Amino acid sequence: MDSKLYLRVKDWLREAIDRGTYRPGDRIPSEHELMRRFGVSRSTVRHAISELVLEGWLYRVQGSGTYVARPKYRQTLSRLTSFTEDMRLLGLTPRSRLLSFRREPADEKVAAALAIPPGEEVLRIERLRFADEEPMALNTSILPRHLVPDLKGEDLENGSLYEILERRYGLLLSRAEQTLEPALADPYAAELLGVPVSAPLLLVEGVVYLKNGTPAEWVRILYRGDRYKFHIVAVR
Repeated sequence: MDSKLYLRVKDWLREAIDRGTYRPGDRIPSEHELMRRFGVSRSTVRHAISELVLEGWLYRVQGSGTYVARPKYRQTLSRLTSFTEDMRLLGLTPRSRLLSFRREPADEKVAAALAIPPGEEVLRIERLRFADEEPMALNTSILPRHLVPDLKGEDLENGSLYEILERRYGLLLSRAEQTLEPALADPYAAELLGVPVSAPLLLVEGVVYLKNGTPAEWVRILYRGDRYKFHIVAVR
C-alpha cells in the first residue's frame, strides 16, 4: 500500500473534523464514497479510518458505520492537580474504583524515587478513575506508610488523595517531576479501560514532592489515548 494515499484520506478526514464539517456524532462518508472520492482501494481507506479510530478521532458502530468521536479532554502539565480536581474543572463527575490497597516493602526503584531505604513499608494504591461513569485512567500511587499511617482504602473511593494528604495529614504538596510517553494497552489495562488490546495509551510516571522537598508519592497513570490530550506550556 502506498502510504501517501492512505495519508491523503486520513488527513482529509481529520481536517474535515477540525473544520467542523463533521461534528461529534456525525457519520463520516462510507468506505465506497471515500474510495470514489480519492480513487483508492478499500484497504487504503480502512487503514486511514483504523488509525483515526485508534487515535480517538472516530469510532465504529457495528452494522451502522463510522462516526466522529467526542473531543478529547485536555489536561495541562503546568499545574499539580489531582484527577478529581481536573474532572471537576471540566464540569464532569469524578469517581474511583479501588482495585488494590496494600502494604508492601519498597523495591529499589520505588525506594530511590521516594528517598527511603529499600524494604521500608509503603502503601500501594491502584484505582480505576472515571469521569461521568466513563473509565478514563488506571492510577497507581505508592506512598511512604509513615506519612499516612491510618489511611484506609474506603477513604479513596470518592475522595481526592491529594485533598486527604493536605487536609487530614497537613502534607502540603508543591511540585511533581514526571515523564510522559506513549504506551499500548495490555490485556489487563484494556479490560479495565474498555479499549482494545494494544490501543494507544498515555503513560505519566513520576514523583510528587512536599513543600519541604520530601518525596510523598510515586505515581504511575495510564490515560486512554482516545480521550486525553495534554497541554504543555513552555516559557523561554
